[in-house]
Amino acid sequence: MIPARYAASRFPAKLMQDLSGKPVILRTYEAAVKTGLFDNVYVVTDSKVIFDTISQAGGKALMSQKEHECGSDRIAEAVADMEVDIIVNVQGDEPFTDRESLVGVLEVFRNDPDREIDLASLMVKITDQEEIDDPNTVKVIVDQRNFALYFSRSPIPYPRNREIEASHYKHKGIYAFRKTALMDFQRLPMLPLEATEKIEAIRYLEYGKKIKMVETEVSGIEIDTPDDLKRAQRAWK
Repeated sequence: MIPARYAASRFPAKLMQDLSGKPVILRTYEAAVKTGLFDNVYVVTDSKVIFDTISQAGGKALMSQKEHECGSDRIAEAVADMEVDIIVNVQGDEPFTDRESLVGVLEVFRNDPDREIDLASLMVKITDQEEIDDPNTVKVIVDQRNFALYFSRSPIPYPRNREIEASHYKHKGIYAFRKTALMDFQRLPMLPLEATEKIEAIRYLEYGKKIKMVETEVSGIEIDTPDDLKRAQRAWK
């Protein structure tokens, strides 16, 4: 499932921006299909423009029937009546989505016989201080088993003791959910931490869900700003 909202506070209509001859959202859809990992791939959107773009290219698109605050809510509505176990959420601004990273996320559930894990997601190690400090980059810290402890737009962990070399990880916006966890998310109200940070993954943690993080070396380019789009255009060429 690829949630695709037309409006965006930092970069309006970013999903319809041109990336080497095709809109960003179509490039993302094609990348997800190309992995060959899924029974079905859908773009779930509130926009007729995006719906028509995917449909006219021969893809599968669904129109949201309600207004939604976040991608998880949008996907939950779309899959409510589908008989599925695992749903993968690929963000619409991730045209460089790769097969290797998605395989790693899916393997989490194959190796979870006790069904301990509610969600799995990706993180990539970052060392550039500007990226660590950037509030557009969501950071994550994990425990010894790589379960998420917290997500933040602030630099975490904070280097109070600079003699200790701590690792920093960026959260990549790809999730795999058990359907039950996703449907729980939809009915649970937003709490203050999520509202403050504007990071939907925090809601799962606030309600006790377990998120397994999988490290990947594939950083990709998330298109959040016009500068990101320029970098993506250069990388695509």
